[in-house]
Amino acid sequence: MGLFRRGPKRDPRDLPRDGEFSFFSDREGGVFRSQVRQAFAEQGLEVTVYAGVVTDSGGRRFGLGNLAAVCHRDRRGERSWPGLIRDHVGKVLRTMDGPQPLEILSTDEIRACLYPRVVAEETLPASDAFRYGREPAEGLREVLALDLPDAVQMLGEDSLRDVGDIAELRIRAMNNLRALPVEGHETVRRPDGASFDVLFGDSFFTASRVLVLGELVERVMGAPLTADGALVALPFRHQLGFHRIHDAQVIPALQAMAEFAAAGYQDAAGAISPQVFWWRRGVMTPLSEPDGAGLRVVVDGDFQHMLERLVDDEA
Repeated sequence: MGLFRRGPKRDPRDLPRDGEFSFFSDREGGVFRSQVRQAFAEQGLEVTVYAGVVTDSGGRRFGLGNLAAVCHRDRRGERSWPGLIRDHVGKVLRTMDGPQPLEILSTDEIRACLYPRVVAEETLPASDAFRYGREPAEGLREVLALDLPDAVQMLGEDSLRDVGDIAELRIRAMNNLRALPVEGHETVRRPDGASFDVLFGDSFFTASRVLVLGELVERVMGAPLTADGALVALPFRHQLGFHRIHDAQVIPALQAMAEFAAAGYQDAAGAISPQVFWWRRGVMTPLSEPDGAGLRVVVDGDFQHMLERLVDDEA
């Protein structure tokens, strides 16, 4: 998998940009929304299309952000958009119009497809439905979700209470996460000596495997993490980057991973975070912060002391 490959051909960046999705030009945004309206019409549903959402006569709202990002990033270009949009709209309507999973699945079936999912807190509804979720790091939230054939459904607190004790459900969800196969693994090596590893796959829970990082790294790399932990990045739901800290190569790895995280986060479907974190015994400390239009690397005293020790060890 080419993690830094050039994207598909798009309208030049100097053309007027779409007001909602800046990765589209005005023209591309118009084409995208026209095809969204057509896809709903093919399903027998008339919708009103706004900049970032569509609504139907019943007041249901369908967000367009992830779908727009999927279309933008598809390497086949605009010719792929009609198929991608029709497929997405069909899945959304089947999920919304069909029987609800919690109504038709048995308790054992629900537990079998239950996973913890790490998401950007800002993407959650502005309600208390997900207040039960833990915060792996500032700006991130861990919620429980069902992995269904046509969709991934995040579960609010009220829904979970109908299934069982939330703490017990999380234990089952974490065990399901541990059992997931590794779909793809690539080691990124740069001329400056920097290297880090990336897991990727179609699973919506690939990035969420940061919750079991210690076990995962040992499984993939054949060696456990040291007490110094790892650098981690989860730019979007289908990628998890990590660097096992064991020598001074963590210094170039940090810069390389900062570039990786920022590039993967930009315009991604299921974007999570553009930051790099220091993972140590399950605690995630951010190592980058916004700086104008981009990010800059920042380290706290503990991380700085670790770097100095690792450099001294190699002196």
